[in-house]
Amino acid sequence: MARFASYLRLAATLLALMAGAAQAGPPLLTDDPEPTETGHWEIYGPYMDGEGRGADFEGSTGVEINYGAAANLQLTLGLPLAYAHAPAHWQAGAGDLEFSAKYRFYHDPEKGVQIAFFPGVTLPTARHDLGAGRATGFLPLWFQKDNGAWTAFGGGGYTLNPGLGNKNFWRGAMAVTRQISPPLLLGWEATREGASTVDGRASTRLGMGAIYQLAAPFRLLGRAGPIFEDGTKKAGFHFFLALGLDY
Repeated sequence: MARFASYLRLAATLLALMAGAAQAGPPLLTDDPEPTETGHWEIYGPYMDGEGRGADFEGSTGVEINYGAAANLQLTLGLPLAYAHAPAHWQAGAGDLEFSAKYRFYHDPEKGVQIAFFPGVTLPTARHDLGAGRATGFLPLWFQKDNGAWTAFGGGGYTLNPGLGNKNFWRGAMAVTRQISPPLLLGWEATREGASTVDGRASTRLGMGAIYQLAAPFRLLGRAGPIFEDGTKKAGFHFFLALGLDY
């Protein structure tokens, strides 16, 4: 755990000292407070994400749709197809429907500071035991500081995870990104979340992501990194790939 604490201290230092006009949020796990521009759409799809250890992994593929519904307000809808892989077989089917609303309640362009509330809910629409089986919720607060080519952002919140054997838990995250060149942005992050079940374990995720701007309005997004679960020696992995469309 000393190594994980060192990573988190480093990320916290970067978050305090850096910041950017660069874009935050996807493909990183850490979200940002900047909403989609009013009247515009951001679509990630097709996308594929997942996490696991060895031959045991699970995730989803589908489309995420963001719409700037009003000034400082973004509505988000996730339409996933869930999958799970074990050494013996694959499973796939409808995933849990996801809906969230981002409201940016503080924005100081001169200081480059933004803060937003981004509550979300998932509905139990998944098949074949590929979802939570119950409605779940996430109540996060996200903040961002810009400084030239650097952006620092982070925050976290409380996850509502009802059900027999489940438990509510906290999530926290911090990240920095840099615009390396006009088409290329790179980002680094550290996230931490508590155990989601009574017999589960807390975990830490480290990641690196990239966005590459193609011919407008398309871009490619990707992220990957290790997962360290408390009390285990073998690291897991997480990943995300998507085609982005902005208009």
